[in-house]
Amino acid sequence: MGQYDGKRVVITGGTSGMGLATAKLLTARGARVLVTGRAKASLDAARNELGKSAIAVASDATSLADIEELATRVKAEFGELDVLFANAGFGRFVPFESMTEAVYDEMLALNAKGPYFAAQKLASLMPPGSAIVFTTTIANEKGMPMISAYSAAKAALRSLTRSLAAELLPRGIRVNAVSPGPIATPILEKTFPKEMAAQFEKQMREGNPMKRFGRPDEIAAAVAFLAFEATFTTGAELPVDGGLSQL
Repeated sequence: MGQYDGKRVVITGGTSGMGLATAKLLTARGARVLVTGRAKASLDAARNELGKSAIAVASDATSLADIEELATRVKAEFGELDVLFANAGFGRFVPFESMTEAVYDEMLALNAKGPYFAAQKLASLMPPGSAIVFTTTIANEKGMPMISAYSAAKAALRSLTRSLAAELLPRGIRVNAVSPGPIATPILEKTFPKEMAAQFEKQMREGNPMKRFGRPDEIAAAVAFLAFEATFTTGAELPVDGGLSQL
C-alpha cells in the first residue's frame, strides 16, 4: 500500500523541473496524478517517465478556455480532486528600463492570473480536507534586479494564498504556497547564454547560506508536506531556499 493511494492530484506545469519531480514522488507513493504542459515533446516524455498512473494533458496555463477544459477533463478522470499544485510559471530577465507591456502582461498572466483561475475552476471539485499549493518565489521577500514583473506577479500570488485560504476555509480546503530559492532546473540554460548562466549560477551558489542549489525533489517533498501532512496549516508560505530569504 502506498502512502497516498487513491489520492487525486493535478499539477500544472508538471512535465519538467519541480512539477515533474513532485509528480514522480506522488505517483511513487500511490497517487493518481494529472500533469499539464504545453510542449508535445515534454508531455510525451512525462507520460513515459511517470507511467500508467499518470495522465499528461496539453493545457496553456494563461488561457481561461484551456483552464475550463482542464476542469472538465479532471472531473471526467477523477470525479473529485484532493490536491491542486498550481506550479506553472517562469520568469523573464528584463531590465526595468527595457520592460515592455507584452512581457509584463505575460508575466502577470502566467504567474498570477493562471493560478487564480485554475484554483477557481478546480475548487468546485475539491471536497473538505483537500488542499491547494501555489509556487511563489523568494523574490517575494528579497528585491532582485532584472525580474521586476515576475516578482510582482509572484507577490500577488503570495497575497492570493492568504485571501483564498480565508475564503475557502469554510469549505475545508487548505491553501498554502511553496517558495523556492535557487533550484537546479534547466531554466537557467534556457534563459541565458551558456557562459552567463554559469556565472549567474556561481553567484547564486556562493550567496546562499547552504552554498548550493536546491534539488527539485526537495521542492517535491515540501509540496507533499503542504498537500497532505500540514493539516493545521493554511495561508502559509514555506521557503525552500537554503536559508536565503531568512539568514
